[in-house]
Amino acid sequence: MAHVSFSPPYTPSSQMTQQLRDRGYAVLQPHDTAVWLGCDLADLQALASDWADLPPDDFLKDGGRYRRRRHSCFIVDGSAVSQTPHRAHWQPVEYNALHGGMQRWFAPMRDATVQAPVWGRLMRALGGLAQQALATRSETWFIEAHQFRIDTEGGIGRPTPEGAHRDGVDLVAVFLVDREGVKGGETRIFEATGPNGQRFTLSEPWSVMLLDDARMIHETTPIQPDGEHGWRDTLVLTCRRDGFLEDAGQ
Repeated sequence: MAHVSFSPPYTPSSQMTQQLRDRGYAVLQPHDTAVWLGCDLADLQALASDWADLPPDDFLKDGGRYRRRRHSCFIVDGSAVSQTPHRAHWQPVEYNALHGGMQRWFAPMRDATVQAPVWGRLMRALGGLAQQALATRSETWFIEAHQFRIDTEGGIGRPTPEGAHRDGVDLVAVFLVDREGVKGGETRIFEATGPNGQRFTLSEPWSVMLLDDARMIHETTPIQPDGEHGWRDTLVLTCRRDGFLEDAGQ
């Protein structure tokens, strides 16, 4: 049976803020991602090697070994970007029924990654976009960064084992970093309170999907090997204005 994929509904970078306001999402092709960030695409592509040695995710409740990741947190205050002391990733069960309510300590991102000049550009651009698209005066944004590799060494890899979900933040950015030797991995987004949705497959490195998390639900379908072995690498950034999600029981 032939595998069918749908092309992303790309938006020019000049229109992404209005698209986010009007539709709750925007998808940029790699060239427009670089334009938005004010960098060369090669600067982003140079980060991709950091995904080759991500440690395993030891918290998967389905018993899988298909996910590797690193996680770090940042605060953007106007043009100032600072990395916080390392902290656990926590979500309430209302937003993650599978892994919510757990303090998950992942290995931090490498210093070389977060010290690259393009990383600061990325953080500032995301904070600025959140302020503009969400029409808020807030200049302080709390950003969690997740490096993911989903692989097919065990046959099936699940980018979103928790299923269709929201993240409990203000803005979500999902960058495709690499995709090698896999089929599947279709992105699906739905209005949280309406009938409309989109389905498409991100396949170009450093294309990005941007979501107003209050308005949109998202998921990505499992991947399968298209050959001997493959993987799908992403960078997921979640941006929140009122602090990081906190475990009230801490």
